[in-house]
Amino acid sequence: MSFEKAQQLLDLATFVAGRRMGVTLDDVAERLGISRRTAQRIMHALEAQFPDTKSGFDEDGHKRWRLQTGALRDLLTLASDELAALDLAIETLERNALDIEASELRSLREKILALVPRNKIARVETDHEALLEAQGLASRPGPASRIPLEIVSTISTALKSSQRLKILYRSQGSAKPTPRIVEPYGVLIGIRRYLVARPLGDVDGPLRYYVAERIQSAELTGESFVRDPDFDIDQHAQKAFGAFQNDAEYGEVVWKFKPNAAPHARAFRFHPKQILEDMPDGSLIIRFSASGYLEMCWHLYIWGDQVEVLAPDALRKMVEPYRRSDFQALP
Repeated sequence: MSFEKAQQLLDLATFVAGRRMGVTLDDVAERLGISRRTAQRIMHALEAQFPDTKSGFDEDGHKRWRLQTGALRDLLTLASDELAALDLAIETLERNALDIEASELRSLREKILALVPRNKIARVETDHEALLEAQGLASRPGPASRIPLEIVSTISTALKSSQRLKILYRSQGSAKPTPRIVEPYGVLIGIRRYLVARPLGDVDGPLRYYVAERIQSAELTGESFVRDPDFDIDQHAQKAFGAFQNDAEYGEVVWKFKPNAAPHARAFRFHPKQILEDMPDGSLIIRFSASGYLEMCWHLYIWGDQVEVLAPDALRKMVEPYRRSDFQALP
């Protein structure tokens, strides 16, 4: 059996063991993205490799397979990517003021780590720390773009091992993508996902931002590079309102919310280092330093005429023509 097929079978066994009511052929076909006939073959392989697999028919006449978790205890391990994803989920909940859910997920994390043997945990700690250092979260309301898993996985590997990446990238306004070799420093996650990297040959230049959905392919070059030890992705992310940064726009931002919107706005965290100032008339002023006027405009629009931009002047001019008074509710 090839490594890929063995891994697929182990993933399937984990999936089956994790479903208390068992799984049907349709469940397996949907999970693996395969046909029903292929699902039948792989379930036969599961029964052959895991004798503890039990099958039977439910009250609706559907055949279901079940597997005791004990059959997998010695085969399962925790990957650094999985642990980092769990930490990222906790951080996302916290930044969206879902403290109870974040606490529950953190408790689940502790239980998972308690069940994993110490020798297996030690193997993932280094890669896990590297991934956490490379992920910057910029959580904002709205839809989010989806990136092909193989590209996300390749970028993750490059970040963990400090390897150069060869990407096929289509920049805005270009009809065709062009190949580039970059040194990845991190990923900023928001409505869009940006790869923060330095192009090869411009070691003294600024970091650049590559929109992840415009990366058509990504592969490891096998060449390592030395990261700037002073770079911190979290501090870097705080220089922007969203995910994208523009050094020319960076500076103090001041918004004033009307008295009826002030209590609602006070419940938001617009920026990790925001300063709130209550005014005598009941309005609320929020100050922070960041760049990213366009993403600020996207967010300010949903507040209608309940917010006024006091600074910077360039942002005020962008927002002013689009302040609506007919929105029936606050965001």
